[in-house]
Amino acid sequence: MNVKLLIVEDEVVTRQTLSRLFQQEGYEVFDAADGRQMEHIMAQQAIDIIIMDVNLPGQSGLELAESLREQNNIGLIFLTGRDSEDDRLLALELGADDYLIKPYNPRELTIRVRNLARRIEQINTPQEFSVEGSRQYHFSNWVLDCDSRCLYSPEKKIFRLPKSEFRALELFLTHPGKIHDRETLVRKMLDRELRPNDRTVDVAIRRIRRHFESHPDTPNLITTIHGEGYRFVGDVEVKVAS
Repeated sequence: MNVKLLIVEDEVVTRQTLSRLFQQEGYEVFDAADGRQMEHIMAQQAIDIIIMDVNLPGQSGLELAESLREQNNIGLIFLTGRDSEDDRLLALELGADDYLIKPYNPRELTIRVRNLARRIEQINTPQEFSVEGSRQYHFSNWVLDCDSRCLYSPEKKIFRLPKSEFRALELFLTHPGKIHDRETLVRKMLDRELRPNDRTVDVAIRRIRRHFESHPDTPNLITTIHGEGYRFVGDVEVKVAS
């Protein structure tokens, strides 16, 4: 796989260092100093993975991550000096695949990028739909594959789910018909407690529903139980690919 990697970093020396590092690793590397340059490059290149700082001029990395979630098969790793737990959790909630703090270990960073590239390659290779030994949930002609964290539509369109959305959907499919409150869901999704006025769960459910709504014959599979939480109402079959 010829991986196209985009580095979004406003600090010139860091941007150049990262570019050289990944060029030596064999990646096709592009770089941008802010969101505007990032969007210009992405309009011309099919980027596979983005390494991005949180602190950027103009739109922050977290703001840019929210718009990137509409492009399901782009990997996103934050590399930043901001070590706030809130920033890290928000980045993961927005769909980032990883969050690393500067100063970073170059070997660790290249390993994480390599692993992410392998997962993206698996997603984009049709014959990998059924990986031997992979646990899969089948429901209403949709499939959730646990190894790749991919959701496949009835036409086999692929939606690469961020970890939080995958964990939520996996919980629903493991316990169809059961009502899950927001506290249970946020613990499953993010390994933390529910906070006051926390809308994380609702946002994740809305994004999952949007995938289902892309297919007109899919019924309303995740229903809202007012005052209690959410429930998955479809029939589920668990299979192991062979």
